[in-house]
Formats: sequence, C-alpha cells, structure tokens
Amino acid sequence: MSQQRINISSGAPWEAQVGYCRAVRVGNIIEVAGTTATVDGVVVAPGDVYGQCVAIFQKVETALQQAGAGMKDVVRTRTFITDISKWQDYARAHAEWFGHIRPAASLIEIKGLIDPAMLVEIEVTAIVAGE
Repeated sequence: MSQQRINISSGAPWEAQVGYCRAVRVGNIIEVAGTTATVDGVVVAPGDVYGQCVAIFQKVETALQQAGAGMKDVVRTRTFITDISKWQDYARAHAEWFGHIRPAASLIEIKGLIDPAMLVEIEVTAIVAGE
C-alpha cells in the first residue's frame, strides 16, 4: 500500500534551484528541511543565536501547520551551530519551544553555513500520533 506524499513549499528561491521542499509528509511522518533564520533572502537577527533560533522555530511551526501537524508532534530536532560556545542561547530558545515536549535533540558544531550571517540551521522530524 502506497502512502501519499505531500510536499510543502515555503516559496524560497533555493527550493527549485536545489530541488527540495521546506517539508515533506508521508503518512504520519513529517520531515522539515534544514531551516535558517532568513525572510525574503535577508538573515534575521544577525549575530544573535537566540533570535535566529526563535525565527527558525516560527518557520518550522508554519511548515508543520501546513502539513497538518504542530510543534507538539515533534519527536526530533537536529541543530547545526557555527559557534558551540553559544550553546546556551540555542538551549534557551529550544527549551521555550520544546521544554514540555522534550523531543530527542542533537546539537552539532559546523564550520559555517551558506551565508556567514547565518549562525544556526535546524531540522525537525514530527510524527502525528493516531494516524
């Protein structure tokens, strides 16, 4: 039995260029692509890990809603950060959004992202229970 695939686009120009979607839902599983704090091609909260995380979680929440889910359905987060010494700023934002949900989480330091002003990129996996 084949399950329907739903692609959720954010409209970002990179989606067509790279060949990806903001999120993909197959059955009750939703994968949200690596998301950065950009709006209309402009990096939000430059120099502010906490501010970028909040902007990212807002974008993730929108993608999940478009896929028929919510933040409560998140079971895993993967965060890539360019400066691990800023982990507490990330942790504060993550706890505000997920402190009561407590998904499995990874925090990985990386050399850099496509734009030097981007400090954080976050991926999310959600499973909609009862489907």
